[in-house]
Amino acid sequence: MTAPAGPPASAPEPIGPASGGLLRSARRLRLRKQRLSQGRFLAEGPGPIAEGLAAGQVEAVLATPEAARQHPDLVASGWWQIGSTELAGLADTVHSAGLVAVCWHRPGDLGQVLAAGPKLVVVCAEARDPGNVGTIIRCADAFGADAVILTEGSVDPTNAKTVRASAGSVFHLPVVAQVGLDQALAGLRQAGLKLLAADAAADLDLDQLAAEGGLSGPVAWLLGNEARGLSEAARRASDQLVRAPMWGRAESLNLAAAAAVCLYATASAQRAASSRG
Repeated sequence: MTAPAGPPASAPEPIGPASGGLLRSARRLRLRKQRLSQGRFLAEGPGPIAEGLAAGQVEAVLATPEAARQHPDLVASGWWQIGSTELAGLADTVHSAGLVAVCWHRPGDLGQVLAAGPKLVVVCAEARDPGNVGTIIRCADAFGADAVILTEGSVDPTNAKTVRASAGSVFHLPVVAQVGLDQALAGLRQAGLKLLAADAAADLDLDQLAAEGGLSGPVAWLLGNEARGLSEAARRASDQLVRAPMWGRAESLNLAAAAAVCLYATASAQRAASSRG
């Protein structure tokens, strides 16, 4: 018989009630212009906050007493107490876990990414769905990509839904935002990466490319807008157009699913090539 779970661990006492100034400053971070001007953003929920703490990017944790008792490890370094009314003004979810953190933003730098000799990069060209972009960042992190680049017109990576969909991966790898597409692609090509554009209408499929050894070297995957796909200029700038093979009846994959398939195939090919020496 399994023993019943004990009571939640006790949480340390809060620093105090969140002040009006702290709450106003945090609420402003729901606006993109305020996130840019303050260099901060909000992370909501235990997963993203845990990763933010591990990365040393959390400035303040705001929590309800119930959430603090349930997650004592997340408030161990200090926390500000809020009530349900204050939480509603900060949380982006309908059923919040009761934890919100103000985090410092460390934007990725394209020059630093290129100088580091990247082997696998994702470029999102005008990707505007925050859930998709957050999931792409999570996939890039999971498969060992070196960076995610979001071109001009793409969603802000510190958008609350993007941060939540990334499950904390925004704290793990460089995310370069608001870069011109031409600048990004030119830099990646000069750094020695092959530019592959994911295109459902392409003649070449991912399996063929892998079998030909086309995924074993440094690769940058170019992904387009959710509704319009890749622009003609982006297609022309890529080295090859590639589609994910599909054997069922679905017409296409959404952007994040396509990214996951392409990243997995590339990371697998690169690891296999590396093991062969």
